[in-house]
Amino acid sequence: MNPFSSGTRLRDMIRAIRASKTAAEERAVVRKECAAIRAAINENDQDYRHRNLAKLMFIHMLGYPTHFGQMECLKLIASPGFPEKRIGYLGLMLLLDERQEVLMLVTNSLKQDLNHTNQYIVGLALCALGNICSAEMARDLAPEVERLLQFRDPNIRKKAALCSIRIIKKVPDLAENFINSATALLREKHHGVLITGVQLCTDLCKISPEALEHVRKKCTDVLVRTLRDLANSPYSPEYDIAGITDPFLHIRLLKLLRVLGEGDADASDSMNDILAQVATKTESNKVAGNAILYECVQTIMSIEDNGGLRVLAINSLGRFLSNRDNNIRYVALNMLMKAVTADGQAVQRHRATILECVKDSDASIRKRALELVYVLVNETNVKPLAKELIDYLEVSENDFRGDLTAKICSIVSKFSPEKIWYIDQMLKVLSEAGNYVKDEVWHALIVVITNATELHGYTVRALYRAFQTSAEQESLVRVTVWCIGEYGDLLVNNVGMLDIEDPITQVTESDAVDVLEIAIKRHESDLTTKAMALVALLKFSSRFPSCSERIKEIIVQFKGNLMLELQQRAIEFNSILAKHQNIRSTLVERMPVLDEATFIGRKAGSLPGAASTTTMPSVGIPNGEAKPAAPLIDLLDLSSDDAPAPSSSGGDLLHDLLGVDLSPAPQQSGAGQPSKSGTDVLLDLLSVGSPAQSSSSTVDILSSNTNGKSPVSPLDDISSLSLSSRANSNAGAAPMMDLLDGFGPSPSKENNGPVYPSITAYESSSLRLTFSFSKQPGNPETTNIQATFTNLSSTVYTDFVFQAAVPKFLQLHLDPASSNTLPAAGNGSVTQSLKVTNSQHGKKNLVMRIRIAYKLNGKDTLEEGQINNFPREL
Repeated sequence: MNPFSSGTRLRDMIRAIRASKTAAEERAVVRKECAAIRAAINENDQDYRHRNLAKLMFIHMLGYPTHFGQMECLKLIASPGFPEKRIGYLGLMLLLDERQEVLMLVTNSLKQDLNHTNQYIVGLALCALGNICSAEMARDLAPEVERLLQFRDPNIRKKAALCSIRIIKKVPDLAENFINSATALLREKHHGVLITGVQLCTDLCKISPEALEHVRKKCTDVLVRTLRDLANSPYSPEYDIAGITDPFLHIRLLKLLRVLGEGDADASDSMNDILAQVATKTESNKVAGNAILYECVQTIMSIEDNGGLRVLAINSLGRFLSNRDNNIRYVALNMLMKAVTADGQAVQRHRATILECVKDSDASIRKRALELVYVLVNETNVKPLAKELIDYLEVSENDFRGDLTAKICSIVSKFSPEKIWYIDQMLKVLSEAGNYVKDEVWHALIVVITNATELHGYTVRALYRAFQTSAEQESLVRVTVWCIGEYGDLLVNNVGMLDIEDPITQVTESDAVDVLEIAIKRHESDLTTKAMALVALLKFSSRFPSCSERIKEIIVQFKGNLMLELQQRAIEFNSILAKHQNIRSTLVERMPVLDEATFIGRKAGSLPGAASTTTMPSVGIPNGEAKPAAPLIDLLDLSSDDAPAPSSSGGDLLHDLLGVDLSPAPQQSGAGQPSKSGTDVLLDLLSVGSPAQSSSSTVDILSSNTNGKSPVSPLDDISSLSLSSRANSNAGAAPMMDLLDGFGPSPSKENNGPVYPSITAYESSSLRLTFSFSKQPGNPETTNIQATFTNLSSTVYTDFVFQAAVPKFLQLHLDPASSNTLPAAGNGSVTQSLKVTNSQHGKKNLVMRIRIAYKLNGKDTLEEGQINNFPREL
């Protein structure tokens, strides 16, 4: 016989495939066998149909396509004999799935087999339906499956219950049809029927509220009694696993009780005793026993509150943490994470064990334990827990240090009882893992230091000592440079010594300069650190006159630096040292105290810029956004009453103050509104923003030239210094101020542009929109528009949003509105700034479509319109 004919036995084909030495040989064998099977299918060979389908199933398991044999499955299912049906249904479950349209053809055969007199054929149909049932099949065959739940043979009832689970998941609407039949299975004595009945009731309760109420009222006591009998049952070899009687039924019953007890006090009370019995009597030295205990703990934590029972459950989880199996410890940590909200005090008792898990060799356990420790920290235990975590930080692995450092910093910041303890812990973290600390952490530390006036001397001495041993930690170096630059005189003079301090060798002025020189010449130091060191050196030049020549030599070395920011600072600072010594001490005075509450509020997002009521000027920064300068006090007291109001786009003050924005400043069409043109000498003095191209708006600090028309080049040997915030090129509305030479009265604001009439851009019965226009001299293409929205009704409009669209030859930039609430008529208005750039100026007029959305008495309202009446000169 041809070894690859359709008459080849299955075992011969398997032997031939396994004898293949290469993948190509295997593919050749499979190809020949598939060709023979296709030929037999075409010839309608009934004698070997079942054998061919068996071969196809094996080929399918090897990963080869077998779709051409799907119809053979249906033909075998339609056969009258049990052997053919068995192969047919097996092929149906393997070769097809519920998404295939061929499956529609088998529904009628399944219905006939579910009503067959042979219980084995009924079992085959139930197995197939339970595996590949689609929603359409479920609706058609649900009555037959429901009837089979009361069949005389327990094996059929068991298979019908499993099939019912599939049906109610596919079509939840059919769940109510199975409620009575399912609850009847809970009183079964047959083990297989009982366990499938419990699972069916569990799924019914999750899907149908009616089923949940029915099972809760009728079956809770039955389930409690069944679980008690199971827990007290003697040894049963048939269902025993490692000395635990039927752990699978245990777990199924506990899961169902969990569903029933959740949210129902009466059901929870009825199961308290048996849950306590299971939790105390189950052996925890076996895997099966641990599985039961875990489900029992989950059930206890889910049902209605019982303090004693929850303590028992949490103690069981504590025992899990001492297990050597990583999986058991991991699930215990997960459960304790959920239990903290229910009974945090009981979890606190296992704090020492949880801390040991933070030091575990398994990364997943370390991470989960760290999250749990973070939740457990409060005002009473923050000191011991922080000490343990910081001690472990010294020996922790590098890949874990990032998470550990972030959690420690958050804990210390949130729960520190006093500022000196906060500073001490943060210095320890910076010394051990400063390279893993995020920028906002050391920003916050500097804010706290500036507010702790009595600790300035203590802090700068502690940082000096830490720098000697941990100069490789970048964040520590930055904080040290900043503090020594501000409080270096306290370090040299040993001012503010505390009793708890260790004696320190006398630090000279030269030693303090050494620290800055090391920081600025470190190969690892980045642009931010070097720029901060240059600023600190400039401050030292005034406070330590004996070192001024050495400081000047260090600064001069950076006049030719390849990094433009450092080069510009070196040239500017050298100019100060050489030509403006009379005002140098005033220029580099000590930083004012930063508003800690404002910084924390902005960091948490609770003080958005739009809600700012401060009258301090806004600060132009390189990216064109405006950040309110409050609470910073201008170093030279340059703020004036006519300064622009703060913009609505708030920001991180300390971010600008210490300088971490190193990205190039993009030119934005809306960067030049008057509200964004403020200047702040102090901001730039301590920032590391990238130098944007200066324009006529740049504040000339050192020059007597007040016309502002000669731009300052950082590469020339100049006699003036630009310490402005380097606002972008469109910020022309800022007044020119001669800061270091004249100190004369501030010139009035320039307003040489033409005056344009205001227009009523849009008006309806409910609101009016007016536009006021202005242009910057020398820039006729750009029009600044001040939009004013006035409510014409007596009702307040909330969630107010204005949107606009323009053609392609126009560019539009919208600033945030002054408020998202439009007050009623006569109580004020809302303003919003727009900037339109017309690339076809003089050829095409402005045109704009607008959309105004707001809520009126909680109802969404939308108004739209088109504005065509712009002045032609725009």
